[in-house]
Amino acid sequence: MLDLPVGLTLLLLGVAGVQCFYPSSSGVVDLTPNNFDDKVINGDHVWIVEFYAPWCGHCQQLKPEYEKAAKALKGIVKVGGVNADDHKSLASRYNVRGFPTIKIFGANPNKPEDYNGARTAAGLVDAALEAASQKARAALGGKRADSKSGGSKDSKDVIELTDDNFDKLVLGSEDMWLVEFYAPWCGHCKNLAPHWAKAASELKGKVKLGALDATANTIKASQYEVRGYPTIKYFAPGKKDSDSMQEYDGGRTSSDIVNWALDKLSENIPAPELAQLVDEESLKEACENKPLCIVSVLPHILDCQSECRNGYLKVLTTLGEKFKKKMWGWVWAEAGAQPHVEEALEIGGFGYPALAAVNIKKMKFSLLKGSFSQDGINEFLRDLSYGRGNTAPLKGNELPKIYKTEPWDGKDGEPPQEEDIDLSDIDLDEKDEL
Repeated sequence: MLDLPVGLTLLLLGVAGVQCFYPSSSGVVDLTPNNFDDKVINGDHVWIVEFYAPWCGHCQQLKPEYEKAAKALKGIVKVGGVNADDHKSLASRYNVRGFPTIKIFGANPNKPEDYNGARTAAGLVDAALEAASQKARAALGGKRADSKSGGSKDSKDVIELTDDNFDKLVLGSEDMWLVEFYAPWCGHCKNLAPHWAKAASELKGKVKLGALDATANTIKASQYEVRGYPTIKYFAPGKKDSDSMQEYDGGRTSSDIVNWALDKLSENIPAPELAQLVDEESLKEACENKPLCIVSVLPHILDCQSECRNGYLKVLTTLGEKFKKKMWGWVWAEAGAQPHVEEALEIGGFGYPALAAVNIKKMKFSLLKGSFSQDGINEFLRDLSYGRGNTAPLKGNELPKIYKTEPWDGKDGEPPQEEDIDLSDIDLDEKDEL
């Protein structure tokens, strides 16, 4: 046996150890600066590439899972490894700052995506297959039908955003937006997807929820500095520009998302206007596309003068402010002025004032049976917001006719004056008849 100096022996053993980190039998291709571009960048395959250091404990823990993924993906997706200790130029080229770093070279190999999923063979395989699927769809010029919000199939109210439509839909609107930047292979995105879809449905008509596949739409992902998935950005209501973005810092359940959005919304929206029902347009303007319309019928001005009426209006205005996050419409009418409304809502049998909540979309209503007071109405509306309370269908299953009337001038009412009769111009026979 050839005797070698101890230092040289250790060096050779170290080199051998490095070379054997992923043996050829593992299915993991050893990538170096000499073969990287030829195989990965200019090749036809999708690649999943790990940048590792042989001494890294996390790399050693990942090794068996990575080898298992390589064997499972054989013939489908290429799996490679870069010894970043030996090939620092490659690591620097892809901004590798920690080990292991895994990147997926998919449809556009010049713009690899960071893999942030589970460090398991199953997670790696799922991500690799999704990248291969995306590359195939890109070649066809198509896209996946359920691509919105991390692949959720129940996301009908989530708006799919792209590099092409983002500015028009988000920045070009005065609506409030929450936008999720996701990667289809991301496990956390898949966990978020059903919550995102549910929140989108609950917030429909109030806040818009969008989803942008950051792996396919890299311009917007880069513009908004998306570095991990999912990332959620908030765009406040009103006029917007490219800088009109804030970070979302809420939870990841549907209730967390809804409550966070409504809290933000309440910071930006005024209390709803309490409109008097004086024509069809006043009903449409106040209540169209609203989840509920709160309809009050107040006593006639002769039965409840201005001070009395203003007291009722103050109660309704206060409650409108309290429940403004619900985005309900609020209207009122004078008793007898809109008989079709009273008939449809079965108002009048309990006297005045009276109140009902109408779901125009479902053509159903719920009548206040308690006291017309701040506490009584508050309890009624709170029950409705929790889905409690009895409902009934609107008569005829249609909105009642609204008569055109004059709006209240804010003054007390005056009873009609009797006409004075001048008897001097009436003959005696007529006076006898009178």
